[in-house]
Amino acid sequence: MDKFSFLGSIHGAFVEEVYEQYLEDPDSVMPTWRSFFQGYHFAYENYAGDEVPEEFHKEFKVINLINGYRERGHLFTETNPVRQRRSYSPDLNYVNFGLDKSDLNQEFQAGVELGIGVSTLQEIIKHLEEVYCQHIGVEFMHIQDVDEVNWLKTRLHQNNNKTSFSSTQKRHILKKLNEAVAFESFLHTKYVGQKRFSLEGGESTIPALDSVVEYGSELGVKEFIFGMAHRGRLNVLANIFKKEYKQVFTEFEGKDYVDEEFDGDVKYHLGYTRQFTSESGNEVKMNLCPNPSHLETVDPVVHGIAKAKIDYEYKGDVNSVLPVLIHGDAAIAAQGIVYEVVQMAQLNPYHVGGTLHLVINNQIGFTTNYLDARSSIYCTDIAKTTMCPVFHVNGDDVEAVVHAMEIAIEYRQKFNKDIFIDLLCYRKYGHNEGDEPRFTQPNLYKLISKHLNPREIYNEKLMGQGVVEAKIVKDLEKEFKTLLNKDLDEARAEETTNITPFLEEEWSMMRTGRYDDFNTSPKTGVQLDALKDVAKQIYTLADNAIVYKKAARLMEDRRKMIEEKNSLDWGMAELLAYGTLLNEGVSVRLTGQDVERGTFSHRHAVLRNENSEERINNLEQICKDDAQVKIHNSLLSEYGVLGFEYGYAMARPNTLTMWEAQFGDFSNGGQIMIDQYISAAEDKWKLQNGLVMMLPHGYEGQGAEHSSARLERYLQLCAQMNMQVANPTTPAQMFHLLRRQQKRRFRKPLIIFTPKSLLRHPKCVSTLQDLSEDRFHEIIDDNQVHPTRVNKMVFCSGKLYYELLAKKEELGREDVALIRLEQLYPLPMKAINRIIARYNQATTLIWAQEEPENMGAWSHVLRHLRHFPFEVIARTSSATPASGSSARARRRQEEVVNAVFDFKTRY
Repeated sequence: MDKFSFLGSIHGAFVEEVYEQYLEDPDSVMPTWRSFFQGYHFAYENYAGDEVPEEFHKEFKVINLINGYRERGHLFTETNPVRQRRSYSPDLNYVNFGLDKSDLNQEFQAGVELGIGVSTLQEIIKHLEEVYCQHIGVEFMHIQDVDEVNWLKTRLHQNNNKTSFSSTQKRHILKKLNEAVAFESFLHTKYVGQKRFSLEGGESTIPALDSVVEYGSELGVKEFIFGMAHRGRLNVLANIFKKEYKQVFTEFEGKDYVDEEFDGDVKYHLGYTRQFTSESGNEVKMNLCPNPSHLETVDPVVHGIAKAKIDYEYKGDVNSVLPVLIHGDAAIAAQGIVYEVVQMAQLNPYHVGGTLHLVINNQIGFTTNYLDARSSIYCTDIAKTTMCPVFHVNGDDVEAVVHAMEIAIEYRQKFNKDIFIDLLCYRKYGHNEGDEPRFTQPNLYKLISKHLNPREIYNEKLMGQGVVEAKIVKDLEKEFKTLLNKDLDEARAEETTNITPFLEEEWSMMRTGRYDDFNTSPKTGVQLDALKDVAKQIYTLADNAIVYKKAARLMEDRRKMIEEKNSLDWGMAELLAYGTLLNEGVSVRLTGQDVERGTFSHRHAVLRNENSEERINNLEQICKDDAQVKIHNSLLSEYGVLGFEYGYAMARPNTLTMWEAQFGDFSNGGQIMIDQYISAAEDKWKLQNGLVMMLPHGYEGQGAEHSSARLERYLQLCAQMNMQVANPTTPAQMFHLLRRQQKRRFRKPLIIFTPKSLLRHPKCVSTLQDLSEDRFHEIIDDNQVHPTRVNKMVFCSGKLYYELLAKKEELGREDVALIRLEQLYPLPMKAINRIIARYNQATTLIWAQEEPENMGAWSHVLRHLRHFPFEVIARTSSATPASGSSARARRRQEEVVNAVFDFKTRY
């Protein structure tokens, strides 16, 4: 080695990927790596195989040992507080890496890679054990980004992967642990048998989240958006969000609500918003999103809220907003929505700068053991999909938990990616406090019954260090329970309870919608000059825009619609709705599969430069004031994207937020969002929302999955003016419907059944005057007949109108009135009564639909208009929406149309 002494300065880093990169291109790796590999090759070139110094070979063996700890050390940690870990082989014993006992006292250059300098093998192993195999296990070597890996290596090796907390910090951690333990104990005593989904066993969650808020605010976070299921939620609300204990107790007391129109929800589903000064002196805003019992459903909603705030309140600064998702181990492993949300994380329309995921790992789901709950080793293995780091932490070691959280926040703020903390703990009681876990996990619960809680464990540790006195916990608990008892007495004196509004500031300019708001729509027309100006900006391409020839022809066709024909199709009217809103300072957001072009090639809101594929969105040049337009194709997801857009609309009532299904049928992929949020949130949580869902609908012989957006399902969910359901039949109606959504001073979700074949139907056109002088009409009467000559009134909706109209004109039937019900909920009762009274000579009243009789709007019409003698004409009841045979579908459609004119029943 003396002859080649420069080999002694080699850095010991060896990662297989880097070595392969070196072999392909030596100049592509860092100089220190390059010199190492050069030395390695030099040795083999200058020595015979048996002449290469043994020390040199052993350096590589030590490097492999280091990599072994980094890649597999998490399998051999002390992270489980109540269970024995599964065994894995081979382990990390140095003999498995070609080293032996005689090497323990030998010094190796590889220590430089760990930041501890040249060290003996024994010192290297001791350091590796402390960093990778104690109460924190880390998975990060799957990450492909070298900068991220190197940053994590450096951060982990600081102070042997521990934080040197001061005595003051330790006492603060103990205080937060005491709040967590004492709060649960108090509820357990005062509300025996009531469900609360306690945090007992996972109380270190509270100091962990406290560190998220305190340290996060120091690193630039101004607003936190939390989402979590019910386990530990009340504790988080009380001790992290600082929700008044009195208010929590009032909810436990089961008091009625102040608001008679509000049904409310169980206490562990409610949301909360609070702004306060952190203990470090930083102003922070805290939001806990309300959620249903559908566990992970809240995840995309949280991201949507965060994205809206990043886009507008924080001008694109992702480091100012931190989404925090708190999962259960069974849910994060099994719920498919988690995968959708993780896949959205780095996509531009959904990027929120990284999410902090905390898993409260009780190692059991209701009664299901973890071995029956997943195939993967860890519940957090979803993180590897997008190469995010994972920390597995022993929940009994609260300092390790806080330390891991601090690293997580630093990583998120630096790399703007997701990071996962797997907090291994346990659940002291059953799924709820009335459940008996010994039915299904008798051995586990024998161990749990004897196990000290994290507060007692930490208190003993601090007493041993001389940080606190023996009676400190008793004093803290006594003081805290005195406060709780005072608030409990005040809560019991209250006669009613009130729910704190979520995102109250964002909705301060909005009022609640009333029944009389739906009698008629407000004027939404736009002056002709303004319409023409916006239209010109939509169809005029920049001089340097080189687009596909059909796209250029489309722009020319749109010009002719405005300047020559005064005949607008659906796509042009829709774009004019967006453009005029943008021109008035109202932002527009539209996502969904293929929305830039439109599934049926009708929209073309975003074109592409034919050479560079650069996006061309002419709507961007129309934006006034702070208005933004965001139209993006989504990933192939309904559940996740629909939830995201719902969250976005929740945080931005002044943005027209829309989601379009590729086909309306596919919205059933997001049915949980529809059932639990879109239709029910106002009644459960006092949450308004202006999300627009556009669902292509119509029977054109395309089979069971491309015909029906399941109108009946939405109408069945309608009550108490909770949302709007419309099936407009003209471009002008679509224009006014979209504008109406933003012109009212309240918000309701809007479900629009949009057409497919009508997008290019020659009679489905509107004039500029229709857009200028009018409003949305909830019902459209037949203006081509004389009321005294009509003996048959036919109510219908959607594209069926045009097929009935064609048949009526073919037969010359002036005795039939075709009446279009454009808004199916809320029903325009006054207008319906007025129109039916107008045809006082009519003897037949029909509801006609193209859907089977057990689907569509018929049951809705029958339920709400039962005082009128409606007869129904529809396809026969069916188990599927439509036939797969185009010939059969055509025949059935003709049968419905013919039956309308052949129907003879009188009343």
